[in-house]
Amino acid sequence: MERKPHFVRREFSPREVSSTSVALLLVTVLLLNALLYLYLNKFYSSLGRAESDPSLCPFGYFKLGAVKNCSPWLSCEAINREVRKLKCVGEGAVKKVFLSEWKENKVVLSQLTNAELKEDFLHGLKMLKALQSKHVVRLLGYCEQQFTILTEYHPLGSLRGLNETLNIPKYKGMNTWHRRLMLAIDYVSIIRYLHSSPLGTLVMCDSNDLDKVLSQYLLSSDFHILVNDLDALPLVNRSAGKLVKCGHRELQGEFVAPEQRWPYGEEMPFEDDLMPPYDEKTDIWKIPDVSNFFLGHVEGSDIVRLHLFDIHAACKKKDPAERPSAQEILDTYRKVLTLLIREAAMPGTREML
Repeated sequence: MERKPHFVRREFSPREVSSTSVALLLVTVLLLNALLYLYLNKFYSSLGRAESDPSLCPFGYFKLGAVKNCSPWLSCEAINREVRKLKCVGEGAVKKVFLSEWKENKVVLSQLTNAELKEDFLHGLKMLKALQSKHVVRLLGYCEQQFTILTEYHPLGSLRGLNETLNIPKYKGMNTWHRRLMLAIDYVSIIRYLHSSPLGTLVMCDSNDLDKVLSQYLLSSDFHILVNDLDALPLVNRSAGKLVKCGHRELQGEFVAPEQRWPYGEEMPFEDDLMPPYDEKTDIWKIPDVSNFFLGHVEGSDIVRLHLFDIHAACKKKDPAERPSAQEILDTYRKVLTLLIREAAMPGTREML
């Protein structure tokens, strides 16, 4: 008589099952951490927007669109001959801005409108040339004699239209705490770059209210931030005892830093000569207000604000010397992003362990 195989079913003890579950959980956590590390490494090398960008051309050159070769900055002659104005898209105190076309590429042509402000215009051009990087709008050409600057076109425009852009169906998927925090990191990265630029410590003076700040920056099609207007960018040189003043008129309101306000009370009329100068920590004071705009009111944004509370409170210290540096703020923002991504990827892991 043929003998049938006999299968023995093994019963695992609760302790063995528990140990196996913990081991599998630990392996899962390690794998998720590895994926998170790879993601954040890619994020910091691309979205983190390092100052040196291998896709940029050598000084005095640019490339546009899908073109692989670098072209020299366009001269007066080339701009007059090859650039065609399409329409006026903006006008400020210093210049008028035209959407234009160059070799089937949309570009932006800026022209001085007030001769009394030509020094501001030329200062902006000088800064634009010297600070070319992934943080700054791309310069395509200029003509000093005609007070004309040619730059890359970004169809999403300035940051003033950010919320409207995120309400467009095409971009609604970008309207998350994660993407908004990335924009705040971009902004702080730019401030950090200006404070440690190749030219020295530069202060973003065109920033007396939130709307003015937002108008100085562009939103690129891949949702990065670029600084666009560098007309008011004075230099701080502590070793030489050189501080700055943002303009020659009285500044008011809670948005500007305390040291930018007239310190002698209402009974004494404002006099520019008596106004004490200040340093780059005025930019730090404004970071919480600008970041609050970026974070908006989407799901999860209040959690981000909670994690940033301490660093933002430090930014609002009345004594400028007690405020953190832009680098310290940037480090904190990145740590918060890493923490929240990890928590989103592994909800409840801590309790399970």
